[in-house]
Amino acid sequence: MTDTSTTPDVEQLDVLIIGAGVSGIGAGHYLRTLQPSKTFAILEGRDVSGGTWDLFRYPGIRSDSDLHTFGYEFKPWRDEQSIADGPRILSYLRETIAEEGLEPHIRYNHQVVAADWSSADARWLVEVERADTGERLRLSASWIFCCSGYYRYDEGFTPEFAGRDQFKGQVIHPQHWPEDLDYAGKRVVVIGSGATAVTLLPAMADAAGHVTMLQRTPTYIMPVPKSDPIANGLRKIFGDERGYALARQKNILQQRAVWLFCQRFPKAARKLIRTVNAKMLPKDYPVDEHFNPPYNPWDQRLCAVPSGDLFAAIRKGTASVVTDRIKTFTENGILLESGRELEADIVVTATGLNLSLFGGVKLSTDGRPVQLTDAVAYRGMMLSGVPNFAMAIGYTNSSWTLKIGMLCEYFCQLLGYMEANSLDTVWAAADPEMQTRPLLDFGAGYVQRSLEWLPKQGASAPWLMSMSYYEDRKNLRDTSVVDENLRFSSPARRAGQAEFAGTRA
Repeated sequence: MTDTSTTPDVEQLDVLIIGAGVSGIGAGHYLRTLQPSKTFAILEGRDVSGGTWDLFRYPGIRSDSDLHTFGYEFKPWRDEQSIADGPRILSYLRETIAEEGLEPHIRYNHQVVAADWSSADARWLVEVERADTGERLRLSASWIFCCSGYYRYDEGFTPEFAGRDQFKGQVIHPQHWPEDLDYAGKRVVVIGSGATAVTLLPAMADAAGHVTMLQRTPTYIMPVPKSDPIANGLRKIFGDERGYALARQKNILQQRAVWLFCQRFPKAARKLIRTVNAKMLPKDYPVDEHFNPPYNPWDQRLCAVPSGDLFAAIRKGTASVVTDRIKTFTENGILLESGRELEADIVVTATGLNLSLFGGVKLSTDGRPVQLTDAVAYRGMMLSGVPNFAMAIGYTNSSWTLKIGMLCEYFCQLLGYMEANSLDTVWAAADPEMQTRPLLDFGAGYVQRSLEWLPKQGASAPWLMSMSYYEDRKNLRDTSVVDENLRFSSPARRAGQAEFAGTRA
């Protein structure tokens, strides 16, 4: 990319935020509140805001985290539902945009294609493609804050299924749900056992002729109240602001306690979950066949079902679970390895998503590609050797947004420190002998399929991708914004010398 970052025709920004979903909206709030003098834009590749909560339109779409922790710390969740459906969450996000005055900062149909860091200018030159016109344009920014998550949103993951072409019915991936799909009275097979599958099963069961969840391996599933009576009570007693803050802290403690219990006492946790499942399923139901995974609780994310709706659909007989492997699709359905055939009019492949770190943006420094596999995450926000680049990755064992808020606060503090000390460049320097492991140390299939090209994390703070709210509060809020792992530069320091050597291919 030719350097034009200092020419008049290239717009100059302090911060470029990528993505107008839950993370990007939060980042916009914190910048306006904590660094009001900084200029910024939020680039969104689609033509609307909301990210996941606008993109996914399948029946029953909802959060599997409570909204008192998935919601922003600065904006109370006022709805009675704690485990909320997609439209309610989307309304909350767009209300936040309006209240925070972020709409003028969001540029829709702006897909970031590539970004090149110039060490001489201490700026990113960012190449953008307009999704609506195909036009290419360039922006210059001191910082990039990538808030696009880590999923690939234009394409879901679907394994190769033998015989799929001979199936006469419809095959649909939840990521591309047709608005006009009529499944009333039809036989539906949902392939998968994760959060999407357990959401679809009860959501479709009342209208469909029958819905079958076909899983290769069971998942831990627990019923949770759709509404949180304690949280709603606290809000009535103490008001929206204080009541929400108290409910949030209660649920943070509750989430952490459940996760720690599962980690420390996996046998007891497994037994408890099985007992709860058995009580909610029909008498003599084969619980161990369909609801007893071969791994320990929270080795993969535990699926929550609001008010036990999945179990209710099974009890009513409108839905069922089959644990088996697919041998081949047939004209009329799916033939299993056991020899059983599941007849279907519609097959939904709830088989997961693909990862795409940083929205597929090609990063380079001084014209040379950044090799992500050589980079190590610093405080869960920066990558070693990549200057003035931040990322927003939330928790996998708790509410995503809990971490995003603390990352945004730390980011704004770092901006303030650099401005106060006349610094324009910062990067994290990792010990090349550091022991590392995958960035997302999680057993989910979408993670395991992508390990070979992901950055790494270290074994201890600040190089650890912490999954603990309390540890992160200590490392991001209650400690110095700088430490011995950060390297800084300024125009004065660069006079006559080149200080930066980034992570390159």
